[in-house]
Amino acid sequence: MTANQSLGFDPATIPSDLYIGGQWRAGSTGARIDVVDPSTGAAISSVADAGVDDAMAAVTAAHEAGPAWAAQPPRVRAEILRRCYELMTERKEMLAQLISLENGKALPDARGEVAYAAEFFRWFSEEAVRLNGDIYTAPSGANKIIVQHQPIGVAVLVTPWNFPAAMATRKIAPALAAGCTCVLKPATETPLTAFALAAIYAEAGVPAGVVNVITTSKAGATVSAMLHDPRVRKLSFTGSTEVGRRLLHEAADQVISCSMELGGNAPFIVFDDADLDVAIDGAMVAKMRNGGEACTAANRFYVQRGIMDRFAARLAERMGSLSVGIGYEEATQCGPVINKDAVERIAGLVSDAEARGAKVLVGGKALDRPGYYYPPTVLRDVTADATITREEIFGPIAALTVFDTEDEVIAAANSSEYGLISYVFTSDLSRGLRVCEKMECGMVGLNRGVVSDPAAPFGGTKQSGLGREGAHHGILEFCETKYIAASW
Repeated sequence: MTANQSLGFDPATIPSDLYIGGQWRAGSTGARIDVVDPSTGAAISSVADAGVDDAMAAVTAAHEAGPAWAAQPPRVRAEILRRCYELMTERKEMLAQLISLENGKALPDARGEVAYAAEFFRWFSEEAVRLNGDIYTAPSGANKIIVQHQPIGVAVLVTPWNFPAAMATRKIAPALAAGCTCVLKPATETPLTAFALAAIYAEAGVPAGVVNVITTSKAGATVSAMLHDPRVRKLSFTGSTEVGRRLLHEAADQVISCSMELGGNAPFIVFDDADLDVAIDGAMVAKMRNGGEACTAANRFYVQRGIMDRFAARLAERMGSLSVGIGYEEATQCGPVINKDAVERIAGLVSDAEARGAKVLVGGKALDRPGYYYPPTVLRDVTADATITREEIFGPIAALTVFDTEDEVIAAANSSEYGLISYVFTSDLSRGLRVCEKMECGMVGLNRGVVSDPAAPFGGTKQSGLGREGAHHGILEFCETKYIAASW
């Protein structure tokens, strides 16, 4: 069955050229980038390949549109954002199928992503009219202190392939709410979603030049050129810690404000007294959301000795029962991973863990079929020296390790250089809160397998990033704080 037969829309109708200054245009290089369906390995479309000149044109368009957009009343910006939310919601099935087509994720995950992505526009439409400052009297009584939050300016937004809608709207919505304009560079694996959304923004009333979208096979050169343009004042990046470090170096030359949502290596802690049903349900969400290809995915499962046998058996049963197949077919519960390199990397992590004594309870071998498939896999007795405990898995692999004491598991959980999210499962509220406070990370799920919410501050500590997205914090990332000393 071809993609066109399985989908309710024709992929050829999705824009595939650069979106700059409100116009669709071919890239200056004249080259195209193939977009591949991970479910089959076949090309489904191609998109324009931007060069440095295109990136500079996008920055110019954003810069020229900036003053008028910043001068719009907050209510006007809010209503446009609200319309973006409404249009995304109206077209949620098309967007979900498109995400599944170019990303590979199962339709239920894709539908969840569209709802989550749209919600950022609703949330920040409400925040746009509540960007309050302060006014108070200086302690000396000599003057008044006035504090304002003003748009920071042109923002460069760099997003990954694993959540092609949500990672874009999580940045675009607060930027626009604050009065900023932006240039979005989505991943070349999943560019069609970004272009489809750009068309929706225009229909919703986002003025030309306020949002620009460019795709490029030369990400390093094009992003570097933008970061060295003095008109650019903000970088918001979601991706690997390795790339994030390089971008921070680049941004330092112009002292550009940076928000970084980087890698994770989330510990998932299950104490003996945890409700087993709750813990298993939480594990399935924390591990298998987006097929494990998420920075928030549970990577290291630490299970207390008294519950390990039951937890491991139940998790293996649940993981092994998932239907693996083409992402955009309704029966699929777990789609492919993003590409061939991902399959090989995951297989290498599993082989390394086995060589160090881990036991495969279910899965453990790549599937021999067209596309890029690795089955849901559970490993037990994974050792601390296994590579899989140190690196982000980004796949449907649950690595289980036994522990005995609270202090022991806290030390193990905090041993990673990453600090994005942790999960803690226990029926003892005192213990749960105590352990949560000791986790060295930006977010904790206590008896919950998912924490992402547009109304909550998303972000990490240590090598997992800088700044926060979502909540009121998200709009402040796109603002400069100005203090005025006034006397009257």
